Amino acid sequence: MSSSPYSAGLVGAVVLAMTLIVGGDAAATLLTSAGFPQTFVAWTRFALAAVLLAPLCGLGRADLSEFLNWRLYLRAALIVGGIVCILTALKTEPMANVFAGFFVGPVVSYFLSALLLRERITLIRTVLLLISFAGVLLVVRPGFGMTPGMGFAILAGCFHGAYLVATRWLAGDYRPRFLLFSQLLIGAILLAPFALSQTPQMTLPFIALITVSALGSAGGNFLLVLVNRTTPAGVVAPLIYSQLLAAMVIGWFVFGQWPDGLSLVGLAVIMVAGVSSVWFARKGR
Repeated sequence: MSSSPYSAGLVGAVVLAMTLIVGGDAAATLLTSAGFPQTFVAWTRFALAAVLLAPLCGLGRADLSEFLNWRLYLRAALIVGGIVCILTALKTEPMANVFAGFFVGPVVSYFLSALLLRERITLIRTVLLLISFAGVLLVVRPGFGMTPGMGFAILAGCFHGAYLVATRWLAGDYRPRFLLFSQLLIGAILLAPFALSQTPQMTLPFIALITVSALGSAGGNFLLVLVNRTTPAGVVAPLIYSQLLAAMVIGWFVFGQWPDGLSLVGLAVIMVAGVSSVWFARKGR
């Protein structure tokens, strides 16, 4: 038997989580394209999900004191930064390209989890993650026409990689539902001063998009919290490559976007290296 028995159920849970998050980002992109500020869209994502999920989180009086823990604020700030940056990138760049730039995140998470959490790294998986990073460079093309939007995509990936490590750091100390709710509540509080200073006019279609955006993001991140309770961040991180396929399909279906030839090569490199890394992780290598 493998010394690292990560099951198909784990893979399926993370793939579903990534698809939900991409779907939420697509709804958010429709909102920003209609003129909604990205800080307002991000705030609605946190605030609405917090209101809807609060009755289901099983919060007790003893949980209130936990909101004084600075680590919860650090984790929430990381996901807030990632969401604001990726919404900014999606305003000007194709969805698949943005998520390709975002995939600097697994590299950040992999090495940070080894440095800060003392999780195991291997030569094979390190090489594969660096190959996937080369694929990111093919899409981003630093120094060869790299746009500000792609810069925000890379920054979003750095935030998200650090967020994955922070989630693993805290997952053993808190219930998954509390971690999710604290992230949503603190994120809404952090964004409120920026979001509520410019409130756009609301209509029923916009309210529906806000709901899809909030629930997609909350559902995906809740699944990630569950997975991170029992699985090292260095194993979970490569699985977020499944976002690339979801971004390509949703980007084509919703926005009529398709990556150019060089970007497709980069996307293929990222996905193949990512899947290979997962395979070696399941073999304990």
